[in-house]
Amino acid sequence: MTPRKRRTETAAVRGASDLEKKNAPVTPPIYQTSTFEVTDNEEQIRVTTTDRYYTRWGNPTITLAEETIAEIEGTESARVFASGMGAITTTVLALLKAGDHIVAQREVYGGVAKFFAEWLPKLGIETTFVDTTDYDQHARAIRPNTKLLYLESPTNPALRIVDMKKTAALAREHGLISMIDSTFGTPVNQHPADYGIDLVMHSGTKYLSGHADLTCGVVCGSRKVMEQIDETRKTLGNVMDPHGAWLLTRGLKTLAVRVARQNENALRVATYLGENKKVRRVHYPFLKSHPQYALAREQMSGGGGVVTFEVDGSGDDACRVSEAMRLFTLATSLGGVESLVSIPVLTSHAMISAELREKMGVTEQMVRLSVGIENVDDLIADLERALEAVGARQSVSVG
Repeated sequence: MTPRKRRTETAAVRGASDLEKKNAPVTPPIYQTSTFEVTDNEEQIRVTTTDRYYTRWGNPTITLAEETIAEIEGTESARVFASGMGAITTTVLALLKAGDHIVAQREVYGGVAKFFAEWLPKLGIETTFVDTTDYDQHARAIRPNTKLLYLESPTNPALRIVDMKKTAALAREHGLISMIDSTFGTPVNQHPADYGIDLVMHSGTKYLSGHADLTCGVVCGSRKVMEQIDETRKTLGNVMDPHGAWLLTRGLKTLAVRVARQNENALRVATYLGENKKVRRVHYPFLKSHPQYALAREQMSGGGGVVTFEVDGSGDDACRVSEAMRLFTLATSLGGVESLVSIPVLTSHAMISAELREKMGVTEQMVRLSVGIENVDDLIADLERALEAVGARQSVSVG
């Protein structure tokens, strides 16, 4: 963790921009180039360690995005990648080798579970999955060759909350690197580095960019570890392009106001769903019915923009509810200004086995909402129509 120069809202807008008075563009330019000219070969050698050599190695537009995110998260450094999965895979491959071991919570994004369970064993890296909130189980799973403690909070899609203070302390005690996927939390609602988490990861595709027009990933941490990850990123070629980095920086400028509105809307939506008899269960950290409500309130300033609920019916009923919505667009992903709806067993967790999904608590009845910034009364009306339509169909079928 590094002391923040500015509060999150200010850092998101002004970020790493030079605030000195000068005759310059208010909006930073895009260095849309793959390579940079030098005057002679001696300079060519010198620039290889800068962001003006070759864009796979660095680019001023990419640097601006990275420095902005590092300031928002309160870390020394950050790196951006072509996708969230690219950020995770590159980081793990940079820090671990054959014979190493990972302890990971069971409830993680489906792509991560697949990478840990199916791909890393081919490289001689083993993973033990543990109950997300059983910290004694975390400790028991640690071996002499364990190198990484991998976390996600809030989890996708059940929105369980990890005690960051406990897990960071456990990692320090055993000399492990702690890494958390903080995508659902956003830098507006939580700062894992403040609790001692070493690496903070985001799928920047979601809230950081915020407009469903960009795919990217971010990892934040100490300068030393980021340099190690950077070497692997150069080799694998998993870097953002300059225009994507510029779009990310532009999206960050409205991050705080977008997330504030999404927090408000999501809490209203979750409260409505909790009172609807056609809904079996609602998952949302800032509902008092959430099993980790107190911890969520302690660690987070807002509950986030994702609400997951389980319909009182079958998996087919969940699909019908999602298809009956009009304002909530049926599409995967989340975090944008527009509201989306998806069925986790068919999207985010479709690539893993039904048995593993069951262990994660991901049911066929689950419907995941990404709540946008529209008028919340319109959103609730859309949900009400969809639930009533499916409820009426159930009644006809029973009759």
